[in-house]
Amino acid sequence: MALSNKYAWSWQVKEESLEEYVRMHLDPWPEIMEEHRSAGISNYSIFQNGTQFFYCFECDDVEAAFAYMADSDACNRWNALTSKMVQGSFDFQQAEPIKPLREVFFLK
Repeated sequence: MALSNKYAWSWQVKEESLEEYVRMHLDPWPEIMEEHRSAGISNYSIFQNGTQFFYCFECDDVEAAFAYMADSDACNRWNALTSKMVQGSFDFQQAEPIKPLREVFFLK
């Protein structure tokens, strides 16, 4: 099966941080938006189901995108705040900061 250039993962947001996490994502910093674009990320969506969030974006070179964001001051400041709100890691210095979901179907 051919794969797409889409990447997805899911995280739980801590109940006590839910309101703040949603607020931050409804009104993200302009520099965060620009850094994601500069990294090569597009069509990025986040969906909420209670405290579970599903993230999906497109990117031609995800390793390069994550490396770019790991060096971004804006991304590191954002991640310092939001990483305390989720059960998981935004630390792009880790070998696998985000555990991607396996793509099992792609309709082109």
